[in-house]
Amino acid sequence: MTALTLSTSAAPGLRADAIVIGVAKGAKGPVVPGAESVDKAYDGKLVGLLETLGASGAEGEVTKLPAPSGLKAPLVVAVGLGAEPEKDSSFAAEALRKAAGVAARALVGSKKAAFVLPLGDAADVGAVAEGVLLGAYSFDAYKENASSKNDARAKNGKAPLAEAALLGGKPRDAAHKAALARAVAVAEELNRARDLINMPPNDLNPEAFAAIVQTAGKEHGLKVQVLDVKALEKGGYGGILGVGAGSTSGPRLVKLSYTSSKAKKHLALVGKGITYDSGGISLKPAGHNETMKCDMSGAAAVFAAVVSAARLGLDVNVTGWLALAENMPSGSATRPGDVLRMYSGKTVEVLNTDAEGRLVLADALWAASAERPDAIVDVATLTGAMMLALGNRTFGIMSNDDAFRTAVYEAAEEVGEPAWPMPLPEHLRKGMDSPTADIANMGERMGGGLVAGLFLREFVGEGITWAHLDIAGPAFNDGGPFGYTPKGGTGSAVRTLVRLAELTASGDLG
Repeated sequence: MTALTLSTSAAPGLRADAIVIGVAKGAKGPVVPGAESVDKAYDGKLVGLLETLGASGAEGEVTKLPAPSGLKAPLVVAVGLGAEPEKDSSFAAEALRKAAGVAARALVGSKKAAFVLPLGDAADVGAVAEGVLLGAYSFDAYKENASSKNDARAKNGKAPLAEAALLGGKPRDAAHKAALARAVAVAEELNRARDLINMPPNDLNPEAFAAIVQTAGKEHGLKVQVLDVKALEKGGYGGILGVGAGSTSGPRLVKLSYTSSKAKKHLALVGKGITYDSGGISLKPAGHNETMKCDMSGAAAVFAAVVSAARLGLDVNVTGWLALAENMPSGSATRPGDVLRMYSGKTVEVLNTDAEGRLVLADALWAASAERPDAIVDVATLTGAMMLALGNRTFGIMSNDDAFRTAVYEAAEEVGEPAWPMPLPEHLRKGMDSPTADIANMGERMGGGLVAGLFLREFVGEGITWAHLDIAGPAFNDGGPFGYTPKGGTGSAVRTLVRLAELTASGDLG
């Protein structure tokens, strides 16, 4: 990843490949907050030059211009910050995060850049640091010259930005150092989640995913328990086994535990980990299979969040449950009409084998409930219906507790992850009534994302606070990169889960 440093140096005297400044929309035109020394090097004509080049300060905008003789860096990169905040207020963290990410993407192939974005406090330092690290992300493991021992990418200008100095960050200030350290820990784990999501499914099956978790567990002092097919059969995990029955790669249930001696609360996180989803016997139509390696994004997010909690040393116990399976069609696959006996003891009539995520989550939710945590949050690329409702950049939040749903939504907003609270209408539950089993895995077509949430609620232990995050839209970006979000796996929900763990540790989540 990009190396980050805090620096009190002045921009003009710093040797770098580029100086990054912010441009905002002011009342009378563009302004360059915090870049006064850079403007001075242009003899006060920087704003005029930017306007001539078409810069307005809009978010996502990038304007490059050659540096004057007063700067040691040869290039100035101006990135849009959006509207200038009102007097005596600072830029929103997300505006700084996005601007830093845009700049990092624009500086692919550069060795060092100095970021002269307006830093008001430690939170701003953390936002810019996160933006740089997430924006500079690149997944090149499967490309010809991607070996860490081969500098071909650097020579042809395709290597990510190597180093970023955050000017205005105070290297001796405890709050600034802590903000930087937090940003590095969370961004590294989020980028690890992106790597997993982007891995081809022939290399990331349930067994391989479990092995990666075990390796990380040893590195960070986490307890890891892996239930293989035999253990799942012995335990009666009919949902996970039913989904994985058609694949030659057997399913796994992975429990990843971080414990703190000072913890007063226990947060359980459950992630859907379908390492490839063909739809099973209810095969997906052409055009819907190509990105189904991303159907384990929920498990990747949970994995990243638990490791982040450990790296940050949070005073909370966090348990991650990764329900891993590959959903394939074969002679041994679960058929529509089959009935599965779940880990909870309930029976489920499978009407559609492509509604498989709720089956593996159901077993994992019941296993998590057995430990009676203070709250459970599950994360899943669960329904296309949620994408129809909220689009490709926003995830839905459902819960059995309105106050907790609000708290999760506010945590997501705080860290810059678009989300929206969704209801669980009781009248939709009847559509899942089955004449054969306790419940069917399908209900009414309209409101399908809410139906899936109601199904999951059936497998949460009585009296346990629970929320469900349907990240089907934002988990994988099919389009071009934007802000600090790359094409491909995004790591959606990781930062929300980490923030929930922090709030639980501090006692601010109830």
